[in-house]
Parts: sequence; C-alpha cells; structure tokens
Amino acid sequence: MNPLVRRQLEYFFGALRFFTRLPVPAWVGHSAEHLNRSARYFPAVGLVVGLIGGFVWLVASLFWPKTIAILLALSATILVTGAFHEDGLSDMADGFGGGWEKGRILEIMKDSRVGSFGVVVLVLTLLGRFMVLVELPDTWVFMALVAGHAVSRFCSTVLMFVMDYVREDADAKAKPLATRITPLELDVAGATALLPCLLLPFWNLPMALLLAAGATWLLARFYRRWIGGYTGDCLGAVQQAAELAFYLGLLARLPG
Repeated sequence: MNPLVRRQLEYFFGALRFFTRLPVPAWVGHSAEHLNRSARYFPAVGLVVGLIGGFVWLVASLFWPKTIAILLALSATILVTGAFHEDGLSDMADGFGGGWEKGRILEIMKDSRVGSFGVVVLVLTLLGRFMVLVELPDTWVFMALVAGHAVSRFCSTVLMFVMDYVREDADAKAKPLATRITPLELDVAGATALLPCLLLPFWNLPMALLLAAGATWLLARFYRRWIGGYTGDCLGAVQQAAELAFYLGLLARLPG
C-alpha cells in the first residue's frame, strides 16, 4: 500500500475508532500523532454515522410508522457512537450550569456524574432532533441525517481551529485531539461536510448551514468568555447543537 494512502487511512480509522464503537482494521495502530492529525476526518466519521442512521430509517420505514422509524434511526446513531457527543453535551451543561468560574466549571465537567442541568439539556436536545426529523418530508430524512452528522462535526472542527484547548490535566480524555489544526486540514473537513449537502433541496440549505454556524458561533463566544477556550465536552456540545440547528434550518419556512 502506498505510504501516503496508508497514513491517511490511519488518520481516518483513528478518528473512527475514537468517536465510534465500529471496528477498524487490525493493522491500524494506536498513535497520538495520528490521532492529532485525524481532525480532517471528523466530518467523514459523521458521514459514516449518518449513513448508518439513514439506512436504519429506510429499512424501518418499510415496517413501522415514521415516528418509530425516526426513533430507531436516532437510536442507531447513538448506539454506534456510544453516546459520545451526548455525554459531552450533558457534561458541558452541568459545568456551565453549576459553575461560576473557570476552575469550578472544568471541575464539574470532569465529574462523571450527570446533574440536573445535563439531564434537562440532553432530553430537550434529543426530543428536538426527533421532532424536527419527524416533521421533515420523508424524501429528505436520509440525506438530512447524513449531512447533519457531517456538518455538525465540521462545526466542532472549526472550534478547534479558532480556539485553544484549556484543560491541562494529563489524563484528559480528549487531550490527544486537542491541537490546532492546519488550514488545509480544515479545508478537507469542510469539503467532506458540504458534499452530502449537495443532495438536499438548495433553497433550504442556506438556512440550515446558517443556523448550524450560528449555534457554533454562540457557543464559541460563550466558551471564550467563561473558560477562555474549549474542552472535549465543549466540542461534543457544539456537535449536538449544530446538528439540531441544521435540521431546524432545513425545516424553516421563510415568511412571504
């Protein structure tokens, strides 16, 4: 195998192994350096997760009503990722909801227990995703899932590009990914995220991308104000918020 191709595959599979429970080839080793360079493939992991959810939707919709099919599709995406980003969202909500200064916020986010803020925000986000997808036209659901997962992970990648990682704990679970990425890597991630969007209705796409970008921008400002950067949990929260915002944008009806 060409060394360049092998290295890129190691980067991709490194990201896939970190963010999902899917098996990767045995020849893919564990390398912090490869994991550091894998940010370019975050949206590609989103494509895989979204495709799994989309295919579950297609099959389930043959046998059950739309609400059940959507529930099974969302459950599949959560199962394949091990609720990785949902966990980050709940930790972020607890940290910022219960802490009033940087040290305390980071301490709460590191606590594995889930508090009331985390539960409420997680339930509302999951319910929001379900309700919006149910309201989308059936012909949009498959590509909405694929594009939503890819675009939202690109939003997390953008955060890594423009902000600093703030944890100094040697055992921080997201530390291997907490590096600034290069403009080229960001371009690769962006192109991957936009690819499935081309198969969605053009007149709805701008609002979807705008709302996803807006959610990312708002959270980035919030993080910068309170902790001066981001953590792994913050990235997970951005992914969750941007995914929901993307679906909301697809569903939005402009007045007039």
